[in-house]
Amino acid sequence: MPGFLVSIGSTIICPHAGQTTIVSSNTRVLLGGQPASTATDVYTVAGCAFTLPNGKPQPCVTLRWIVPATRVLIGGQPAVLQTSTGLTLSAEQIPQGPPTVVVTQVRVKGT
Repeated sequence: MPGFLVSIGSTIICPHAGQTTIVSSNTRVLLGGQPASTATDVYTVAGCAFTLPNGKPQPCVTLRWIVPATRVLIGGQPAVLQTSTGLTLSAEQIPQGPPTVVVTQVRVKGT
């Protein structure tokens, strides 16, 4: 599905409103002066307050993209789109739900 490309300045949140930080290895493709993100970049979630019903904290700590762009590659890696499908994970690698791309650049679209 087409969507705007995600850059490291985009705002991505977990299902529990934790903020995602992107560490990109891309230095060549810029979107509004910021590196475009790829599916293989490091996505760290901070500020997630999810707790299991038994009281055990189980916050989202990482994000993995399952369905990134199919036609846009950056340095040989698939780009991440605003419409890409991802999954947030706890420290124990337990799926927590899909992330939401809240804010991104609005000039470059991909598929």
